[in-house]
Amino acid sequence: MTSNLTSSLFSQLNQVKPRRWLVLFIAVAIIIRLVMSVSIGDTIDNLPGTFDEVSYDMLAQQILSGKGLTVAENWWPATKAGEPTAHWSYLYTFFLTGVYAIFGHHPIAARIIQAVLAGIFMPLVAYRVGRRYFNTNVGLVAAAITVFYIYFIYYAAALVTETFYIISALWSLDIVGKLVDDLKTTNTVDWKDGLLLGLALAITILLRQVFLIFVPILFMWLLWQSYRCQLKSVLLMIKTLIIVTGIIVLSIIPWTIRNYKAFDTFVLLNTNAGFAFYWGNHPIHGYNFISILPADGPTYFDLLPPELLHLNEAELDRALLERSVQIIKDDPLRYVILSISRTKDYFKFWPSPDSGLISNVSRVFSFGLLLPFMLYGFVRHISQSLLSKNLILYLFVTSYSGIHLLSWALIRYRLPVDAILIIFASVTVIEIVTAIQRRQFKAQGSLKVGSVR
Repeated sequence: MTSNLTSSLFSQLNQVKPRRWLVLFIAVAIIIRLVMSVSIGDTIDNLPGTFDEVSYDMLAQQILSGKGLTVAENWWPATKAGEPTAHWSYLYTFFLTGVYAIFGHHPIAARIIQAVLAGIFMPLVAYRVGRRYFNTNVGLVAAAITVFYIYFIYYAAALVTETFYIISALWSLDIVGKLVDDLKTTNTVDWKDGLLLGLALAITILLRQVFLIFVPILFMWLLWQSYRCQLKSVLLMIKTLIIVTGIIVLSIIPWTIRNYKAFDTFVLLNTNAGFAFYWGNHPIHGYNFISILPADGPTYFDLLPPELLHLNEAELDRALLERSVQIIKDDPLRYVILSISRTKDYFKFWPSPDSGLISNVSRVFSFGLLLPFMLYGFVRHISQSLLSKNLILYLFVTSYSGIHLLSWALIRYRLPVDAILIIFASVTVIEIVTAIQRRQFKAQGSLKVGSVR
């Protein structure tokens, strides 16, 4: 009975046009995310994993009151009241500021707008990436999973960068996949795709500067893919990457200038790498990483060296990065073991007594439920992906995960990786259903042969 139902559903998937499925998925995604947004409401609360929205809300109000990008009171990470900050995403801050400027200080307005955008674009980019790197059916299954993935529903209503960041990261991967497809089929690259890739990467970086680390890997992979075509393709790709780089630089320069004026020192974009690396590798962890310090112990502010607290945010960020490097040099073995210990926090899929109901349900019934499918699809296709364009998906998952395992690992930092692993889970689902169909077909064939005899 189950196999018949599954096969029937899969047959319907093939018969209905992908566009109609996408419209259905998007409609359902919007409804679910709107319900989540309304349930959270018009207040800013410190819900699990969403404390950043308190900061973005405060910054948006500061800008609208004419105080610019400054903090209203002594604030995370260690910024004094009234001082400038560069710790938070400028792009998301101005998104929220724009919404408040139009609708007043109503967080629910931003939640609703974000929910609608997430409902439209998250399934769409999941579909496009799945189709681009595998096939249409994989794309449709990935879109469907994305609609109901609890983490994505939850963060679509939270006023933090996660949702837009994941969408723009997937958009970037879709565009680079198209660039490679065009090279292989026509030996040309459309300059418009270069502009789109530059825009997509710029948005992604302005939402989370950590993506900058992946950009060189992405560029080298594109050059390698073009080299496998012919020399002319390499030259075309170099020209395209110059355009892309130019757009990225132009998107960052205004903030670099602003930062220099605010802190009287060079800050490329944001002031968070030093803080994260220092806190993530502080001796308080010993050999076992503590993802969130317990409430009855020292705070993150308490861990900062007192002799550095006179520095401004940018200077402190740089000084902490230097301290972090020294901590690692003093005991490199501890750093290796500590980084390995972060795996349990980064890939956590089981319920925990230290977590609330929302966190446990989200963890178990999203990542925990799909993890076997993700792992099977990811491992199953490694060998055949090494020389194909699918390699970039593996490079993203491994490099992005590696960055956080070496610094600071939280579940929400893994969500962009989840978006890619959902693609591999979709491949697994397709393979399982196909195997069921084949077995059913063979069984029906055997019955027919038996009846003839």
